[in-house]
Amino acid sequence: MRRLIRNRYFFASDLLFLPLAVYLSYVLRLEDPSVANFVPGMLLFIVMSLIVTPLIFQWARIYSRYWRYASIDELLLLAGSVTASAILVGALALIANWILPDFLTVPRSVPFIFMLLGLAATAGPRLGVRLISRYKTSVHSGVRIPVLIMGAGSAGSLMARELRESNKSGMEAVGFIDDDVAKLNIRIYGIPVLGTHQDIPRLVAKLNIVQVIIAMPTAPGKTIREIVAICEKVGVKAKIIPSIYELLDGKVNIKQLRDVQIEDLLRRKSVHTNTVAVGNLIRGRRVLITGGGGSIGSELCRQVLHFEPSELIILGHGENSIFTIENELRKMLPKETQLTALIADIRFPERIRSIFAEYRPEIVFHAAAHKHVPLMEMNPSEAITNNVLGTRNLLQAALANNVDQFVMISTDKAVNPTSLMGASKRTAELLVHQAARSSGKSYLAVRFGNVLGSRGSVVLTFKQQIAAGGPVTVTHPDMCRYFMTIPEAVQLTLQSATLGHGGEVFTLDMGEPVKIVDLARDMIELSGLEVGRDIDITFTGMRPGEKLYEELFVPGESYERTIHEKIFIAWNASNFVPRSLNESITALEYAAQRGDRAAILRTLHMLIPQMRRPVEETKQIEAAVEQPLLVRAVGT
Repeated sequence: MRRLIRNRYFFASDLLFLPLAVYLSYVLRLEDPSVANFVPGMLLFIVMSLIVTPLIFQWARIYSRYWRYASIDELLLLAGSVTASAILVGALALIANWILPDFLTVPRSVPFIFMLLGLAATAGPRLGVRLISRYKTSVHSGVRIPVLIMGAGSAGSLMARELRESNKSGMEAVGFIDDDVAKLNIRIYGIPVLGTHQDIPRLVAKLNIVQVIIAMPTAPGKTIREIVAICEKVGVKAKIIPSIYELLDGKVNIKQLRDVQIEDLLRRKSVHTNTVAVGNLIRGRRVLITGGGGSIGSELCRQVLHFEPSELIILGHGENSIFTIENELRKMLPKETQLTALIADIRFPERIRSIFAEYRPEIVFHAAAHKHVPLMEMNPSEAITNNVLGTRNLLQAALANNVDQFVMISTDKAVNPTSLMGASKRTAELLVHQAARSSGKSYLAVRFGNVLGSRGSVVLTFKQQIAAGGPVTVTHPDMCRYFMTIPEAVQLTLQSATLGHGGEVFTLDMGEPVKIVDLARDMIELSGLEVGRDIDITFTGMRPGEKLYEELFVPGESYERTIHEKIFIAWNASNFVPRSLNESITALEYAAQRGDRAAILRTLHMLIPQMRRPVEETKQIEAAVEQPLLVRAVGT
């Protein structure tokens, strides 16, 4: 209601100041305040401007703008509307000069003068409201803590503007710092660029800085690490805006400001993602996502929804997680998209077939899987029934219902696997390749390493251990892993889906592997603690199925970079599908039903020659009954 009243005031001010602008246009044209000989024509021009200008303003929604937060966009819109009004009124005046008596003649230069004065007459009150609002904000905001903004780019500029306009942030940006020396000594929104990140200690002491805001959503983790280290050294708090992968809409505001997290320190330099191609793949199509309540699955849902599918079908086994993501997505649901949440277990083929037959998905992202290595070592039947047989059920239903594209989320642990989890995912990859070869459709797998913040992630374990006062436990001092953030992994997965033709494995470029002990040390220091003084790091020994480092490609896979610099492709991955795959899957199904661990391992070893297990277990397998389980399974 207040905004409507305020715009009524603007309408009244237009009715008052537009005639004044017309009068001054005549004065400037005639160079004489006395316009007695032109009063009839001037009155005609005033009437036309008072009719045409408000109508154009209403059409351009000038009266629905909230001018307290006016920006250059509003000023350009106002200028365009006044220009259109002056042109239209001038045209009407020209017509009047032809058909009306001479005493109603309007000088031809008056509309051009009115164009400038009309803009001043309409913009003046509106910009006055903007200035008064800014003054009130500065007066009533009280004492603000001085902060530096690291990054004088678009994100930093938006953050500076947000801080200036918000009277609730409690912060005042007193300067920018940027490593681009060309920006030194320039001003953005009146705030100077004072130096590079090496100048932080000097500026903190000189300006009594309390906090540094890192506004560089595309900066790599190495740069963030350096800035955070400097801030810790001089005793100031560092805040950060999310990475570019988290800012899908490109907007930056104070609510997104947060503490620096381990994900920021491991962030890699951002590269361009072809969102047009992803949009063309998804927009207007029916998309099904399995494991939709999980860490990867839920982020897939968010990013897929961004591209406006005709229907997004979320499929998951856990009702609570599906309920949570469904409620979240409904708050951001596009009008063109229908959202369907389904509770189902992919291990039941009849249920999966009925879902595909009813909802007819066109694209499937398969993220449902058991991923915890030690737990799958203890529960091999679950690894087989969920990761292998569940994938088989989905592929059979997809082929039966002519699904165009199928993308399976795999893992680097599927390469030369040492664990049951890794071996089960490698077997699932083979099933995808088999389906691609038989159908000629775009069915493919995407491999990547650990995702920061996912369920079961070591990051969550370390956070809990730090909160409990330690110690932080690491299995081995040389243990290394590849890490990605969840949004980054999902965005590149969507990109991979646009590149595949069928039967390929796409592997995401995850940068350099990170030592787990270094990860633990960084997390302790980000918590404001010191290793050895506040919290210890202890080594507990490697767990079953673990290996010191992960690999990205199976021996014999021919891989190369795609047109996207952060995605590799193994184009001959489907050549490794064994002829006996179906018999091996039958044998695994039979062994899993009986809970026969030895039979599961023996079949996996035959299916995946690269599988490596502990020496003692290998001897047990070799000493087992020589008759292959698959023969017994087929004969039963």
